[in-house]
Amino acid sequence: MEIPQIRMHSQQAKIQINTEPAQVHISQPSGDLTIRQPAAEISMRTKPGRLNIDQSQAWEDMNLLSPKKSIAKNAQAGQQAAQQGAARRARQGNALMRIENNSDPIKTQALENGFTQQKRLGLAFIPSTFAVKTSYEPAELDIQVRTNKPIIEGRVNKPIMQYTAGRIETSLAQRAELTIEVVNTKI
Repeated sequence: MEIPQIRMHSQQAKIQINTEPAQVHISQPSGDLTIRQPAAEISMRTKPGRLNIDQSQAWEDMNLLSPKKSIAKNAQAGQQAAQQGAARRARQGNALMRIENNSDPIKTQALENGFTQQKRLGLAFIPSTFAVKTSYEPAELDIQVRTNKPIIEGRVNKPIMQYTAGRIETSLAQRAELTIEVVNTKI
């Protein structure tokens, strides 16, 4: 006996997809930077040092006097010698007035007035210790510095962007099919 059978054969549809991805290119140019440093301004003022040397005492010790001091010294020495001479004469006159006192004033005065006192020998022209006086005023230094700030200029460059859009293409790679057939089979 033959029984009809239905046979179905199907094939599914296939979709084909082709894609091109989107592309982004980004480049960042570096920024522009300029830095300038103005030089500092420096001003210096100096007051020079001063050395004072006073050697007048040393000159006086060596008997090398200025005319004014020499006149004053000699005038004082003359005045003192005149006073001593006047005092000596007064003393000798008083002794002569008292000649009756069993003294021999003429002989004594002859010996005193007849011989001069000998001068001492020695070096008198060497200045005394610390006769030269010195004083020093140190120099003064005034330094003024004015700094200048750096001048910084910066410029940011925008990024460069390139964009290529992507694509998607779809197509049917295989069509759907359904085949139906009737087959007689024997049992």
